[in-house]
Amino acid sequence: MTDQAEKRRRMVESQLAARGVRDPRVLEAMGRVPREVFVPESLREYAYDDTPLPIEAGQTISQPWIVAVMIEAAAIQPGDLVLEVGAGSGYAAAVLGEMGAEVVAIERHEALVRLARERMLLLGYRNVDVEPGDGSQGRPGLAPFAAILVAAGGPRVPEPLLAQLAVGGHLIMPVGEADEQVLCKVTRTGADSYETQPLGAVRFVPLIGAHGRDGAGPGDLSAQGSGGSR
Repeated sequence: MTDQAEKRRRMVESQLAARGVRDPRVLEAMGRVPREVFVPESLREYAYDDTPLPIEAGQTISQPWIVAVMIEAAAIQPGDLVLEVGAGSGYAAAVLGEMGAEVVAIERHEALVRLARERMLLLGYRNVDVEPGDGSQGRPGLAPFAAILVAAGGPRVPEPLLAQLAVGGHLIMPVGEADEQVLCKVTRTGADSYETQPLGAVRFVPLIGAHGRDGAGPGDLSAQGSGGSR
């Protein structure tokens, strides 16, 4: 076993399973995806540390535990069409792809889109499509999505994302103020009905876009919470 593979195995055991992540498919996928490929070369020795890390374009890759919690909460099944908003390095999209989902990942930084696409090609994830754009508007032409994961925080869940979620589907997003967010699981229970479950305090980079923190659009759901680690 290589050094990175051993670090990955320990990460799954000590950071994920030991802290309550139970879905074996999530644990297995995160035990297979090489996280070191998704961080700058100078930081690869820290790829499996229990912490977020800086990546290109002034952004971050979330700590492994947060990625696992979000994906587990979304209840991904093989073949599900999944939208990820804020692809960043592409790591979470790769984990979703490893689980057999059909993934559309949106990222506003062109440099990150290019790098994420290169990584998907390198690792063979043909079921992951990384696109440039404003993720707060989703991809209405592809909806409905079985799950939507938003890796950026806003004061509310954008209405376009709520509209693009399939009935019975789950949307996972940090909601709240810039320094006080709660990770929320929103389940669409009917054509015009949603249920929200708080998953804990987090701190993410802001959601930028027409329906993000800098946008003026109203929203249906909101939550407040104390700040935590991204």
